[in-house]
Amino acid sequence: MSSKVTLTITSGNLKGREFIFDTRTTCIIGRAKDCYPKIPDDEKHRTISRYHCLLDINPPDIRVRDFGSKNGTFVNGKKIGQRKAHQTPEEAAQIQFPEYDLQGGDEFTLSHTSFRVGVALDPEIVKTLQHQTPPVIPSNQANLWEMLQAFLLKAVANESNMGVLGDYVLLKELGRGGFSLVYLARHKQTNEQVALKVMLPKVAANQRAVNWFLREVENMEVLKHPNVVGLKEFGYADETFFFTMEYCDGGSVVDLMEKRGFSTLPIGEAVAIILQVLDGLTYTHNAEIPNVRLADGSFAKGRGLIHRDLKPGNIFLANVGGKQVAKIGDYGLAKAFDQAGLSGQTMTGNVVGTPYFMPRQQVVNYKYAQPDVDVWAAAACLYVMITGYSPRNLQDQDPFLAVLQTDAVPVRDRTSAIPQPLATVIDRALIDNPDIYYKSAAEFKQALFNSIS
Repeated sequence: MSSKVTLTITSGNLKGREFIFDTRTTCIIGRAKDCYPKIPDDEKHRTISRYHCLLDINPPDIRVRDFGSKNGTFVNGKKIGQRKAHQTPEEAAQIQFPEYDLQGGDEFTLSHTSFRVGVALDPEIVKTLQHQTPPVIPSNQANLWEMLQAFLLKAVANESNMGVLGDYVLLKELGRGGFSLVYLARHKQTNEQVALKVMLPKVAANQRAVNWFLREVENMEVLKHPNVVGLKEFGYADETFFFTMEYCDGGSVVDLMEKRGFSTLPIGEAVAIILQVLDGLTYTHNAEIPNVRLADGSFAKGRGLIHRDLKPGNIFLANVGGKQVAKIGDYGLAKAFDQAGLSGQTMTGNVVGTPYFMPRQQVVNYKYAQPDVDVWAAAACLYVMITGYSPRNLQDQDPFLAVLQTDAVPVRDRTSAIPQPLATVIDRALIDNPDIYYKSAAEFKQALFNSIS
């Protein structure tokens, strides 16, 4: 059993309906047809907005944010998020109202419709919280124990010296995030340079979550493609995850743009990078992934992985034979880490969740996102690389509401330097209402290639 969140409607015309969430998702409550839970669009529910409030659910955690609705949302009887009487919906959209964490037994109300929150904890989480015993180290990773302890003493304690981690010499820090540190490291015997990443859980880890996460990482280990950063080694010990990955000496696309001192990249170079990214997406969306363990211990084959967080910061560049090769990084690591409940993060509370590169389908239906959300994100990356702007105007407004209510700005409105054939393809690729225009990476790649030929 995994942790789950249940929403039960306790009053109103929908009384008795239940909505159960057992994995990470965002959802929008309102009268619009793509909302879930959807409120009937009739006279009895007219006081509820089309897009009324956002729920960010990462079981057992749940939080709510009102979108500046006319009548507000009530949490345990306290009104949150209501716009002022003189404000229009457009003016309210420019305000990002605060989020509220909900607990089991809490109620929130939209007009005459009330939801009661139920939270069921994974028994392994309960056991961990009760006994605070460290999770068992997976048997095939036990050799990492001493390596990780040595690493934690040197790196996590923020000492200036890099030191040695097992068979790796730590050369320099490459970056850090809310729960990770990344180092350039060199293997002592082979002299191969790798990116070494440590992810530190911010919540009490439980064995089931650890096992689930390591299985997801094992799935990613099978991804072998020139345009995907390769995962080499991984393990877990002392509530710490350890990875070595292929090192890309050119850094990320963001690093490249900053290094050159410009806000944009040349059109030809940017398109060449995205064409390679689309090759990587075509491969990962169609790869056979061993994602279901059978009774005999073997894995059944599944189809493909969706990135869900493609952005210039995780498109990496390597010099291969004198040529610049683009590689998609962090393929599922952050998502799997978060969905396992190991980061203690929710999407809206995490900078990663800022939806500059999210189509509306990913906001309203994160759990069931299809490969085309990555295709949209690739187009958004190209847009940023050649204009210096995000596709939507997200400044001074709730970013999630902006995704739901606004379209991408035509790329030639940002800069007239974009050739019309290319602009047409980019603008089409960023259509996401009601559907995403290009359904596959291969389809978008062909259209891009034709536009520059």
